Amino acid sequence: MRLNNMKCKLDRDTLIAPLQLVTNVIERRQTLPILANVYLDLKQGVMTLIGTDLEVEVSQEVSVAKEEANGACTVTARKLLDICRALPEGSVISLSGQGERLKLQSGRSRYTLQTLSAKEYPRIEPTNWATRIKLPAATLRRLFEKTAFSMAQQDVRYFLNGVLLEFSDQQVVAVATDGHRLARTECAVEQEAGATQQAIVPRKAVLEMSRFLAGSEEEITLEINPNHLRITRAGAVLTTKLIDGKFPDYRAVINQKLTREALAERQPLYEVLARTAVLTNDKYRGVRVSIGPGELKVSAHNPDQEEASDEITIVYDGDGLEIGFNVTYLMDALRALHTDQVQLAFEDGNSGCLVRSPGNTTVSYTHLTLPTNREV
Repeated sequence: MRLNNMKCKLDRDTLIAPLQLVTNVIERRQTLPILANVYLDLKQGVMTLIGTDLEVEVSQEVSVAKEEANGACTVTARKLLDICRALPEGSVISLSGQGERLKLQSGRSRYTLQTLSAKEYPRIEPTNWATRIKLPAATLRRLFEKTAFSMAQQDVRYFLNGVLLEFSDQQVVAVATDGHRLARTECAVEQEAGATQQAIVPRKAVLEMSRFLAGSEEEITLEINPNHLRITRAGAVLTTKLIDGKFPDYRAVINQKLTREALAERQPLYEVLARTAVLTNDKYRGVRVSIGPGELKVSAHNPDQEEASDEITIVYDGDGLEIGFNVTYLMDALRALHTDQVQLAFEDGNSGCLVRSPGNTTVSYTHLTLPTNREV
């Protein structure tokens, strides 16, 4: 490992975004002091920034304006980020490593930061990738956007605290559930993934991936082995450990027999739910959804004896039905859809509501919301 004798100049505006990206991974409370640091590695005119919390690691390359001596060190990530943010736009930053210190200069501003040894910095360095596929960054980002809101938060069933990715037959499926609702979406990929493989991506990694892929339209490489997942795009890599556990059989839940179907306009339905939600109980957010020929009615009340009801016209000619739901779950599902209409499927008061995009779409989407008295 090279010593901390780096010396270079780089543009403040070029450094800010990559530094922010890797700093997002770093937890504010640390078990080891070095985990509060960002790893800086300068060689051949490129500086590599790395941040980790031992579960997720993000690295990003930055071109330097001038390199005088290469080297590596670690420095407190948030202090470095705060300094760079405080400097004027268009500033040129000079970095100079001197023993256990890193000196930063820009114009008349000068800072001296404490460093820790680069060779002590913990890395996630998996090998033996079993699956490797290429797909557009926007496609993977949409898979997470349409499912991540259904993840559990700190559930004792640890395998629910993430998103399941399933690779098979030129297809990627994403599924998330918290036991009360389940979201599933899929997309086609051009490459065969071989035998069906599953990977449960932890909640924090899912959130970091959304930032990592934000605004990117390039093709990325996604690699999986039994314990890790890695995403590579131009000049940047995100590596995460996977959750070791067996995800629930989502097919049995999604494929249950539902014989009553209705067709509704998505935006008017969302607005009806939003208006009625104003008078729901703050804790349980419960509403009653009543469906009859040609209409859907939503009603709610709260402990203050206040009531709300609203209705819209739908396409439905079956028997009447009434089910209680958490209104937030239904609204989340409708936000994830981008079609003008949604298809609603029911069976009885205990079956839940299956929300999906009607017809054939490029990315199919299904969301099951269970009644307030049931779990997956």
